Amino acid sequence: MSVVKILMDGAAADTDVLRTLDRHGDDFSIPRDVDFKFRADTKEKAEIVAGFLNDHNFAVAVVQLSNGEHSVNAALYMSVQQNLILSVSGFMGCVAQLFGVGYDGWGCAPQKR
Repeated sequence: MSVVKILMDGAAADTDVLRTLDRHGDDFSIPRDVDFKFRADTKEKAEIVAGFLNDHNFAVAVVQLSNGEHSVNAALYMSVQQNLILSVSGFMGCVAQLFGVGYDGWGCAPQKR
């Protein structure tokens, strides 16, 4: 899959998440923990992705094993204003492409003032 396709598909999915948060009265400007999820075929790939994100302080990444599947949960404390979250999510999609893992997007709890 091309990087442009990854970014375009990701932007559409990210906007859907923002719409859902908006329906719950979210104030996008309030910083919160945002979780980004990666899927890996092997433990080694998951560890490489987590190491890259941690080593460069892009996020706090943890390798997980659930039902025999390896994944990486990368947490970042940030606001989710559209320009910010689409940029960070796009970057995470590029990281997934670079290391040959899947990227399942992001999620967070709604924040209200």
